[in-house]
Amino acid sequence: MKNISESKSYKDAGVDITAGYRAVELMKSHIAATKTPGVFSGIGGFGGLFKPDLTGMTEPVLVSGTDGVGTKLKLAFILDKHDTVGIDCVAMCVNDIICCGARPLFFLDYIACGKNVPEKIAEIVKGVADGCVQSGAALIGGETAEMPGFYPVDEYDLAGFAVGIVDRSKILDNTSIEEGDVIIALPSSGVHSNGFSLVRRVFDVENKNITAPVAELGGRSLGETLLTPTKIYVKPMVALFDEVKVKAVSHITGGGFYENIPRSLPSGFSAKIEKSSVRILPIFDLLAKEGNIPERDMFNTFNMGVGMSIVVSKNDADKALQILKANGEDAYIIGEAVKGDAGVIIC
Repeated sequence: MKNISESKSYKDAGVDITAGYRAVELMKSHIAATKTPGVFSGIGGFGGLFKPDLTGMTEPVLVSGTDGVGTKLKLAFILDKHDTVGIDCVAMCVNDIICCGARPLFFLDYIACGKNVPEKIAEIVKGVADGCVQSGAALIGGETAEMPGFYPVDEYDLAGFAVGIVDRSKILDNTSIEEGDVIIALPSSGVHSNGFSLVRRVFDVENKNITAPVAELGGRSLGETLLTPTKIYVKPMVALFDEVKVKAVSHITGGGFYENIPRSLPSGFSAKIEKSSVRILPIFDLLAKEGNIPERDMFNTFNMGVGMSIVVSKNDADKALQILKANGEDAYIIGEAVKGDAGVIIC
């Protein structure tokens, strides 16, 4: 049935509902690319339906995560590039879910904007769909809210919500951590989606040229480097869960090493990190230099080149590294679990 919904009065107030219909049409092909066997409904209903495959599970547990992209979106506005921030949105949710040992099932997004430009909305959703494909999650719904007078006409906010599943017996159990267990790092792709209020202040991105090549960044521009999407670690981590007993996983987001790694450790244990082992990316060296930021603050704000940390037994370390590398991750050891309540010791 043809959609004949249209309101001139609402359009005069700044909300064009027909633009919403156009945006949905433009994004349908992107959404279709994320379809998995569990998808039980199409886009356009009042709720997204999903039928999970519970084969082999004795006590399935749902795991949920929600997050946004934050002020990294300002870079997308400045560069007028909107097809990658959706990857960030998915990554921030699904990377949290896998810290429990779960795998993502489905994802929903929420876009709030000052003016619904269908082509721009479709670009954003393309990024969301790309992130869903990378993580094996289905994009089963979402919402675009046109909010004139609340957001500037050329700006928007983006948030998401993911649901995953894990058998209760396979939920990661950090109580098995012992002194001497190895901490493995998975490299980040850059700043990811945290700390951008500080990044924007240090580089004054709203007022300076961020498209020129920067020698310290290997010739890449500051804008390109900062807008690099957050890495999604789902598939290599699921492969690791299948073959190695993983004791703990931490997603290194806002708060850096000092806040996030202790969240995955049991009481009475700390993480001893060998600073010389951390492969710090050039963007963080430039940030510290330009902003005169103390090292302690850098490690307490940014991922410093480590997107995730994984704790395994010393006896399983070589096998874990082998599996991760076979699945595209240049994983490496950065430290070990030690007794104490210091949280994180960087030495």
